[in-house]
Amino acid sequence: MNRRKFLTGAALGGAAATVAAASSFPKPAIAQGVKRLRMQTTWPRNFPGLGTGANFLAEQVKKLTEGSIEIEVFGGGEIVPPFETIDAVEAGTLDMGHGAPYYWKGKVPSTEFIAVTPFGLTTAEANAWFLFGGGQQLADEAYAEMNCKFFVSGNTGAQMGGWFGREMNTLEDYRGLRLRLPGLGGEVCRAAGAAVVNLPGGEIPPAMASGAIDAAEWVGPYNDLALGMHRSGWYYYYPGWQEPGTVLDNFINLDVWNSFTDTEKAAVEAANAYTTLFVYSEFQANNNDALAEMLNEHNVQLRRFSDEILIGLAELSAEVLDGLADADPLSRRAYDSILDFRAKAVNWSNVAEGALYQARALDYQFSQPSGG
Repeated sequence: MNRRKFLTGAALGGAAATVAAASSFPKPAIAQGVKRLRMQTTWPRNFPGLGTGANFLAEQVKKLTEGSIEIEVFGGGEIVPPFETIDAVEAGTLDMGHGAPYYWKGKVPSTEFIAVTPFGLTTAEANAWFLFGGGQQLADEAYAEMNCKFFVSGNTGAQMGGWFGREMNTLEDYRGLRLRLPGLGGEVCRAAGAAVVNLPGGEIPPAMASGAIDAAEWVGPYNDLALGMHRSGWYYYYPGWQEPGTVLDNFINLDVWNSFTDTEKAAVEAANAYTTLFVYSEFQANNNDALAEMLNEHNVQLRRFSDEILIGLAELSAEVLDGLADADPLSRRAYDSILDFRAKAVNWSNVAEGALYQARALDYQFSQPSGG
């Protein structure tokens, strides 16, 4: 998808219109042996890396089931408001949805931990945790409380730290900051003194332009450029301490899930696994050029958070996350499982990828592409 053709305004309709439209859609139908399902994302329709990932999932399910399951994809707000997607799936108004687990923290608090933890697991580590560290089972338990079956269905990779209207020099600079930042990272910044709000993607640039917020985090260069966040003239900070490898979710109404044959269930599981690889790879491939365009064509001012700020945020994260985990039994179990897996993963990552990244950054000449 060409990000320049993306029209944010058409992606998110008004809440009143979308709720009214919901009643006009038929219930899930089976015609001539084909299950026709409706899936809404929390993202604008066809949005790069997120909406395109949902489209890819639908295509793969159709292929792998040889057409026995067809999924019609709707953008966030087309049937119900984006953050009400899981309510509609739970109630059966929608058959399935695609979003990010931390959007559902108001219903099941442990979904915040399932999505991503500040200074936590990278994408590779998170995938390993779900497959081999008990993460899938914990997520299934959490989503069952919302009458849904859970699948990992993408990962953004390491995100950026966000856009800020002023330079950030110390942890004290968070005090009084009106900040759009979801998930546990938002809770940490709230503890640092920020006024944290949660806005759907399409509402972020208008809020930045109007001065309703002072800082905002979305995803990374690929998505931020498509959304137009670079037009703010704000400082662009890294690293994304708050979201080192954010999980995207595909959630399916349990009655719908249980209506699938064993073959169809296996196909949906495989389609989500492939989608996870596809989405992460799409981000990796496109963040490179998007960041270069921001810096070279739009004069974006790139800044790194100081070690002082990062250490302060890490120490604050430990306090905040422990407190939130203690308030909910399933959150406690999920967080303990993540901490245990992280402790083991950090040892290997420091020896493997961490040391390799340092080696690639050393001062030496390397081959250049031929002709470039």
